[in-house]
Amino acid sequence: MKKLLSIAALAALAMPAAAAEITTGQGLAALGAGIAVVGGGLGIGLIGKGAVESIARQPEAKGPIGTNMILAAALVEGATLFAVVVGLLVGFVK
Repeated sequence: MKKLLSIAALAALAMPAAAAEITTGQGLAALGAGIAVVGGGLGIGLIGKGAVESIARQPEAKGPIGTNMILAAALVEGATLFAVVVGLLVGFVK
């Protein structure tokens, strides 16, 4: 517990120095990338929820539902990754 508190105290002391190096545009780009990840996670969670509910209602359609779930989750993940990369490029490329 003491180690955790000392690490947290060191991180709190280092934050003002790190924050001085980050510009507003970079911070907003990082925030946008984080929001994209949260949105992608929610989307994949909703896809999985819908697939599990569908399989519970109609177990014989397990194969096609699973295939469509994986395909939809991959598309959401790809769009999320694209949004993160664009957000970071906008913020950190000068």
